[in-house]
Amino acid sequence: MNVQTIDTRVNELILSGKAIEAFDEFYADDVVMQENSEAPFVGKALNRKRELEFFGSIEEFFGATLVASAVNGDTSLSQWSWDLSFVGVGRVEMNQVAVRTWKDGKIVHERFFYAK
Repeated sequence: MNVQTIDTRVNELILSGKAIEAFDEFYADDVVMQENSEAPFVGKALNRKRELEFFGSIEEFFGATLVASAVNGDTSLSQWSWDLSFVGVGRVEMNQVAVRTWKDGKIVHERFFYAK
């Protein structure tokens, strides 16, 4: 499969509430994930734990929209709008861009850009 096809599949899984399934299937064992300019986190096990903690902190999910996406070679970009509430925080509307680098059908690097 080409990057466009598999990136579309990842986004479809996320929109259908299956982000962890997407992570398990499409992220490389040595994946590097990064939030804005913070230090990166390396490895699938560590990042899976972080993903589970993030989704576990969601109290209520009101919706998500994939605003735009693009692919150029082995890089894909997805612009997201999220509406959810976090435990102890309340309702939040978030906008973010995820930039993914692909190799051999797996995400090897993902960086999220958003305002704090």
